[in-house]
Amino acid sequence: MSRVDLATFSVAGSVARYKTFCHSAWMRIALGLGLLPVVLNAGSALGAERITLTYGALERSISVESLEIYARDGEIPRDLRAYIRLLDKDQLQEMRQLLTAKADLSPIVISQFLYTEQGEALLRRLGEVVRTESNLSGFYAIRSALILAASEPEGLTVLNVLQEFPLDNVRIDISLALQLVGELEDLIQQTQDAIALVEEQSALEASAGTSIDLSRLADLRPPGSYHWQKHSISLNDLRRNRSFPVDLYLPETQTGEPIRSAPVIVISHGLGSDRSTYAYLAQHLASYGFAVAVPEHLDSNAQQLQSLLSGVAREVTPPVEFINRPLDVKYLLNELDYLSHSDPDFRGRLNVQQVGVIGQSMGGYTALALAGANINFEQLAADCTEDTLNLSLLLQCRALELPQAIPDFRDDRVKAVIAINPIGSSLLGQADYAAIQIPVMIVSGGADTVAPALLEQIRPFTWLQTPDKYLLLLKNGTHFSTIDVPNPTAATDGEIVQLPAELVGPDPRLAHTYLKSMSLAFFTGYIANQTEYLAYLDAAYVNQISNAALPARLVRSLTPTQLAKITGEELSNSTPSRNADSRLRNYQD
Repeated sequence: MSRVDLATFSVAGSVARYKTFCHSAWMRIALGLGLLPVVLNAGSALGAERITLTYGALERSISVESLEIYARDGEIPRDLRAYIRLLDKDQLQEMRQLLTAKADLSPIVISQFLYTEQGEALLRRLGEVVRTESNLSGFYAIRSALILAASEPEGLTVLNVLQEFPLDNVRIDISLALQLVGELEDLIQQTQDAIALVEEQSALEASAGTSIDLSRLADLRPPGSYHWQKHSISLNDLRRNRSFPVDLYLPETQTGEPIRSAPVIVISHGLGSDRSTYAYLAQHLASYGFAVAVPEHLDSNAQQLQSLLSGVAREVTPPVEFINRPLDVKYLLNELDYLSHSDPDFRGRLNVQQVGVIGQSMGGYTALALAGANINFEQLAADCTEDTLNLSLLLQCRALELPQAIPDFRDDRVKAVIAINPIGSSLLGQADYAAIQIPVMIVSGGADTVAPALLEQIRPFTWLQTPDKYLLLLKNGTHFSTIDVPNPTAATDGEIVQLPAELVGPDPRLAHTYLKSMSLAFFTGYIANQTEYLAYLDAAYVNQISNAALPARLVRSLTPTQLAKITGEELSNSTPSRNADSRLRNYQD
């Protein structure tokens, strides 16, 4: 998702400035998610005739018709002149674009999302800014207007929302809007500063030099020398009454001989994705001799997302998925161990005692949980009482609905993990990241507005205490840069959800290339125990393969003290303690 651009808007003379959001993807969701659910059968909407801007005791009113004229013709009616005269040429153009920018969201998609807890949380906050004529929360009016506006032939636009607003007058609280914009500006600026800090630290680590001639290192980007065979199996965990499919990519020689005792890599997909989206990575690792298992988490996959959008499901994912996902992987490893000893097709081919886990987004949480970080209810309870611009926190807070007697998810067979765009800054918390003792690589996208880089990856990276830790930053990468959407003919059971180009970001093939190279080096060094591959995990090497279209940077060291200089946070002298032994182990190990 792209950065939010801001334009200055004058209100009540020189008293206040209102900053309007440009039509970024984040704002489409925040408006398109935030302004709307109520009733598709609300009857014909009257349509707002005026917008009243309030700032304390001051009020100014603008007619919606004047905005329509300006957006359509560029003509500035009299009641707009006092506001528009202080905007420069570029800001005027941005304002016109904002009024007519189309969000490609259907009324069904918007309606279904806004009836989820996450959607309603966004609505509640937006309803404090956009209010009714009697100065009540605009929660229901916004929701109705958005659904109806999305039904218009020209699609969902700000003007259409105003035209479908079920009241004559829309009140906008400028002081609250400025507070919201200020928080967003702070987050954007702090994220930019944090990215600059990572780049500076990476340059320092690269200049420190390496005794290895990087030009002599083999190129890890092309496929390896092994062939592979794909096997699709279905697992049924009777104890949890949970069945799920798994794709296995097993390496073999060019003559078809199976590779014996291959280390195992498990790939856990993100929320709303499926086991096909990292097939490219599974195939690459298998070509270098790894056995790769890709399970599908059925209650948080693409099919679950389709069920939500079609009205069959009422939530993005049930909270119990925070438990089921790590347990899926643990059960998978148990079954692979069994197959490796009992099934002729798999006998002797899998080394289930040397396991690596890769996960993206919610799968990133899954990987970290298996590495030893458990859900931190104390941290969640504290963080979930506050309003936030961190969209992923809305999902993390669903874990508060879980019974607090949950298992310790750590699996000693897992020897190293890679977490891509992980969520978990509150779900896991500082003490839980510190509890991880195995090698960890966190992959972050600087333009990720689903799981913001600063909040969900860069800051948690500073909490890690394991000596073998890496932060790979894709400067312009988004939440979706590393995933792949295959041709529909190669799709798995769920339907393929096509992502707009702006959500994917710059050329995803570059992100795929970085991930293939760095994950191969990471797991070959730490799982296959070929330590010479650790030379690739170097800032200078990443600089060497980096492309200006999607710059990549690697750091091994970043401290809370360095980050605190950017965020202005006070450092705690101690981290919260948690007795993992007190957790019940009444789930499948």
